[in-house]
Amino acid sequence: MTREFGLLKRELVAMRVLTRVRTGLMATAVATGLVVAGSMTAGVVVPAVAGAAPTTTKPAPAKPKPAPKPAPGAPTPPAVAGVKVTNTFWYSDRRVALWVYSPAMGTPIQVQILLARDWNAQPTAKFPQLLTLDGLRAQDDQSGWILNTNIEDFYKDKNVNVVMPIGGESSFYTDWQSPDNGKTYKWETFLTKELPSVLENDWRSTQVRGVQGLSMGGSAAMMLAARNPGFYKFAASYSGILQLSTIGMPQAIQFAVRDAGGYDSSKMFGPPTDPAWKAHDPYLLADKLKGTSLYISSGNGLPGKYDTPSKLPYLATNYAGVGLEVLARVTSQQMATKLNQLGIPAQALYRPSGTHTWPYWQFEMTQAWPQAAGALGLVADNPACSTAGAIAPVAKAHAELGACLTPEYGVPGGRAQDFRNGRVIWSAKTGAKVVGGAIGGAYVAAGGPGGYLGFPTSDELGTPDRIGRFNRFENGNVYWTAKTGAHPVVGAISAAWGKAGYERGPLGYPAGDEITTPNGKGRVQAFQIGAYYWNQANGANSVQGRIQDKYGQLGYEGSWLGFPKTSELALRDGGRFNRFDGGNIYWTPAHGAAAIANGDILDAWGKAGYENGKLGYPIGDQTDVPGGSRVPFEHGVIDDINGTVTVH
Repeated sequence: MTREFGLLKRELVAMRVLTRVRTGLMATAVATGLVVAGSMTAGVVVPAVAGAAPTTTKPAPAKPKPAPKPAPGAPTPPAVAGVKVTNTFWYSDRRVALWVYSPAMGTPIQVQILLARDWNAQPTAKFPQLLTLDGLRAQDDQSGWILNTNIEDFYKDKNVNVVMPIGGESSFYTDWQSPDNGKTYKWETFLTKELPSVLENDWRSTQVRGVQGLSMGGSAAMMLAARNPGFYKFAASYSGILQLSTIGMPQAIQFAVRDAGGYDSSKMFGPPTDPAWKAHDPYLLADKLKGTSLYISSGNGLPGKYDTPSKLPYLATNYAGVGLEVLARVTSQQMATKLNQLGIPAQALYRPSGTHTWPYWQFEMTQAWPQAAGALGLVADNPACSTAGAIAPVAKAHAELGACLTPEYGVPGGRAQDFRNGRVIWSAKTGAKVVGGAIGGAYVAAGGPGGYLGFPTSDELGTPDRIGRFNRFENGNVYWTAKTGAHPVVGAISAAWGKAGYERGPLGYPAGDEITTPNGKGRVQAFQIGAYYWNQANGANSVQGRIQDKYGQLGYEGSWLGFPKTSELALRDGGRFNRFDGGNIYWTPAHGAAAIANGDILDAWGKAGYENGKLGYPIGDQTDVPGGSRVPFEHGVIDDINGTVTVH
């Protein structure tokens, strides 16, 4: 019990909020009107206007009405010089990751998009966008929303592009005054000036925008909306801290960002007296939110449906989550009161329990959707669709597809229909086949039915080694494993890989897509154990293992070696070698890999019997010496000095 009190006291002091609790959290919550009867899913308080009298009566379901068409969104800021997409990766046919170079931050920023329901069915349509921000401990590789909620599945039937920036730990998605922890944070610039042109010009997003976030992201959602009036039609804060500059708040935020990742908030807004704190405080900027549809929610720190009660009365074991949620509740309520005083409508939902944790934010995301949909000009409804024709029996046979999302629609040369967990694609030649998951994403990246793969000729199948999955297509296959992802294999490389045994051959599964070599003279595709190279003169050949390492050290196909002329070949005593345009690379277990250029030294070694002769294998690369070059072997040396070749 003493240890638990010590942990709790640390949170009380650090947050400077729970010191308000004199007679217990429950007493305080009741006294301030923060607790009402009801549960998280029924009878919750949802005033239409901030500060309105609470009610616990659940309204009767209303007949859905078409959402009002919103006024045009704020114009896209002019394109910023230097902003460009440096890489694209498709997780599925409806989830894509972009790496967008930010001149302000001096680095590519990963942004993931959950594409609108009708993205495939209506290839010329544009859709509203909903920026979705992460919390204080945002990771650099993946959004917390993806890792901790059902966000990907929830938005599959909704006609909005959900935009999730990746990274920004402790950043509050704002522009920092100076770098910290090796990062130059200029998130407001990126999100409101650099990214919009990419989304709207290249990813079919309209200028009708919304923003939502949890915790730090909730604070940032209100901050960005207030600092950029009219830019967002909808803004939602789920357990956000909505006062930043009042007494004690800069210190509380300093503790939070220091604890989350070792950051210094004085590098964000300066010392607590710096005017920048007030310039970014949603509470002080509340009047700038007029005309934005607002949603504000929080729990109150008491143990709820997703919490484990501690031995202390009214406290969950998530002590940090208790303190943060009380802080969110207090500042959210004050924000709602301020909005009410200004006559600015807002939806304020105060849960009767719950700490600062993901299951509650998933709940709020779903609760907020009807309001977000209305603000973005969408109807919060279920898609009207059914199956028919050749697609119907296939869909029925594959229950894993789930419900349909779109009616059947045309694609180049055939028809298609989208389902919750994949697509069925049909042509008169190939029939109707199922494509889904990561393979579906790779198929979209390859151009879909109108791309180089053509139509699918099989449903998804298991590979013979029972490790991977694949679909056959008219012009190649797409292979997937959990370790390597999904990648097409086509043409001459596919033929050579197949001849070597496919995934059970020496190179394993494809680990990358086929791309043009840096010198522009051929093609290359990475596999687990090496790579296949192709050029017009030599066809497709593999380079693998230590020979590939040596090839890379020398500069790959851009070096004097050029392209491989053979795949790896076996020699005596476990040795291996590849022939290249400009020479050979040999490898032995005892001596590793060594490269020899075409020319007099290689010819002399050949006359001596290569590795089977008196010299044995090379034990080092061909190197320059005064007047010529030299290669060391197991049992001697060959020199080429001033045009004279000597075997020692």
